[in-house]
This record gives sequence, C-alpha cells and structure tokens, in this order.
Amino acid sequence: MKKFLKSLYLQQRFFIVLFSLAVLFVGAYFFPELFGVIRLFFYLFILAVVFDIFLLYRNKIGIQAHRVLPEKLSNGDENPIEIKIINRYQFKVSLKIIDELPVQWQIRDFKIKAILNPSEEKIFTYEVRPTERGEYHFGNLNVFTSSVLGLVARKQQFSAEGMVPNYPSFLQLKKYDFIAFSNKLKLFGLKKIRRIGHTMEFEQIKDYNIGDDIRNINWKATAKRNNLMVNQFQDEKSQPVYSVIDKGRVMKMPFNNLSLLDYAINSTLVISNIVLKKHDKAGMFTFSRKVSDRVIAQRRNAQMHLILETLYNIETDFSESDFSRLYVDVKRHIKQRSLLLLYTNFETMDALHRQLPYLQAINKTHLLVVIFFENTELKSFLNKEAKTTHQIFEKTIAEKFIFEKKLIVNELHKYGIQSILTSPENLTVNTINKYLEIKARGMI
Repeated sequence: MKKFLKSLYLQQRFFIVLFSLAVLFVGAYFFPELFGVIRLFFYLFILAVVFDIFLLYRNKIGIQAHRVLPEKLSNGDENPIEIKIINRYQFKVSLKIIDELPVQWQIRDFKIKAILNPSEEKIFTYEVRPTERGEYHFGNLNVFTSSVLGLVARKQQFSAEGMVPNYPSFLQLKKYDFIAFSNKLKLFGLKKIRRIGHTMEFEQIKDYNIGDDIRNINWKATAKRNNLMVNQFQDEKSQPVYSVIDKGRVMKMPFNNLSLLDYAINSTLVISNIVLKKHDKAGMFTFSRKVSDRVIAQRRNAQMHLILETLYNIETDFSESDFSRLYVDVKRHIKQRSLLLLYTNFETMDALHRQLPYLQAINKTHLLVVIFFENTELKSFLNKEAKTTHQIFEKTIAEKFIFEKKLIVNELHKYGIQSILTSPENLTVNTINKYLEIKARGMI
C-alpha cells in the first residue's frame, strides 16, 4: 500500500475539477435545488478518479524505459543522450519524463513531455554540454504516466544510475582528423601554405611530369635513360612535436563556460593526432611550479590513448607558473630539436617581459610557438555604444588591453619567437594552421 501511495500523483486537472465542485457546493448554499445535481457530479468525479487509477495500475508493467549513455562524454561539445520508452498499455498515454542529471549541470527543470500510442516504442534524444572534466553521475529515470482522463498519474522509477567520464574533446579530434589531409582546407578555416623550397629528405627518382619543379631534374639519370628524370623529395618525418600546457592560474580564466586550460587540452588532443598522422612524434607535458604530466614524444599505436588519459587528469593549481623551471626541464630532457607549442596567456607587456629571457633561451635550441588568447569579452564590450563618460573611460581601457595583446605579438616576433594570438573557440584551427605552415616551410 505504501509503495502504491508513493507512486500515485494527483494531476492539475484533478485539483481544477475539485476546486470547481467546491465552488458549486458553495453556490448550492444559496440555491438548494442545485445541491442534488452537484452531489451527483461529485460522485461521478470520485468514480472517474477510481476508474483512472484502475486503468493505470491494472497493467503491472505499464511503461518500460531505459537510458542509453555514451561510453564517455566529450568536453565542451554537445553529447547526445537517448531515452528508450515502450508503452505496454492498450490505450494512448501521456508521459512526463524527468531524468536526474549530474550535479555539474545544476539543471532542476529538465523534463520531456510526449504522447505514446498503444504498444508504441519511441526514442527521445537530448543533448548535454559538459564543461568540466571528471566523472558525471546520472541518477534515476522517472516516468509519470497519465491516461486520457488525466486526473492522476502513475510514477515509475527506473534505476538507471550510471557514471560517464568526461574526456577532452575527442569529437573535435574526429572532426579535424581528415582536415589536415583535405584539399578543402579553406572550408574549415584552414589556409593552404605554399611550400618554399623543400626538405632534403630524398625519396626517389621518377619520370618528369608536367608541373614538376625543373630545378629537381636529375641530369645524370636523364642522360642515362634518355628521358627527363626528376628527384622527388618528401617531408621529413619522425620530428618531435611537444604540446606544453601552462596550468597556472592565468589558464583558469573562463570563456563560454570552459576554462582556457580546457581549450588548451582539447587543442592538444587534436594536434597530437594530426602530428602522428603526419608521421611525426607527438608528446606533451604541463608546468606550473614544476613540470609534470610528461608524455615523451613517440610514434606508436598506444600514443594517442596515453595522451588522452594524461589530459583527462590535468587540473590547474592556481599558482604563478615558473618559466625558469620550464627552461631547465626542457634543456635537461629534450635533447633533439623539437617543435614546442606553448599554451599560456599574457595579459600585459610586463607579464611577457618577466618571462621573455626564458622564452628566448628555449627558442635558441628549439622552435618555440607561444600560443595565447584574445579576450573575446572585451571585444564584445567594445561593440556596445558608450552613453556616459564612465562608459567611454571603460571602453578606452578595454581598447588599451586589446592593443597590448597585439604589442605582445610584435615583441615576440622581434626576438624571433613564433606566436599565435587567437580567440579560445578558434584555438584548434589556428594551431593546426601553424603546424601545417611550419611543416610546409621546412622550419623543423
């Protein structure tokens, strides 16, 4: 009986009818001749409620429901969640589905309303966007069923508790997987870089075809074969490419609910995959007060899995990053000239000048690319019209900070350090662009 009462819910229609009957009974006090008719309506109402309960509870199975969770969630992306519902009643029912979502989303008003015909099976899909890496625990799946009368509802709770880990954006990895090898790069915001010269890694001698560089003609082979022959070169392979992630406090700044650290992590996953597909060695490490989360640059089958698992556990420590420690560690552990993609953030020229000697020292033995972020909120603020003196002052300060970011780019270039100034949402595309440009120019 206790279980039955817990599953029985009175609907809004029940209270509307009950309130209407109460008003009529009050009216019957002034018109006694209507009392008999109103009492008949009341008995009919009670009978309808009993009949509605009988309809919903006669079938023990009622509704069958099941939530289908993905194996893992992709951080910062829309992830589909499916709910499968089967109506085991022999009549049409109205459903209200309430899924107990993980606490990270703080969603308290989630519900799906639907109507199912007899014996109909339906799949409902909704999308969620996680913004924090870690474990996401789903609770029970609650289904409230009501008949055509709609006076009461039967609650069925399905124990669909489950945990899904939220990993760095592997959906972006799949999206950009083929872009670096596509002839339609511009459609994805990627530019095609014209090769200047070529690397010196010889591949083969082949017959001359229209369009081949005449500077590559092999005259000895041409004389021997009595036919134009050219030397064919290929990109140098197996070059180390490290993603270096600053996990200090400057990377905790949020944009569109994701921190700069998470944007850097997502970009690292994608660029590592492309590096491996380009036959280079992909590696990574993080730094703040010390260097950690090291994955040595290699080319092997399990490399992407190792990088993914390492990125999953990275968290900021809210401290001031020690670039001197970074320089010492790079000098000690990375002996071969490598491409270092450094994800960090500089807001002012003073912040850059404090770290510039270390960046210069690293750039002497390696090819360093400093990747830092535009403040997109300042840009959107500048688009608003200033109506007061105070607002004009605020816009002037905002323009100063935006201009200072451009000065940082110029300062880095002055010392021969490559850089990328990008908005967080375009980080992955611009990083791929830079890597392909460096490969095409044979800079490493």
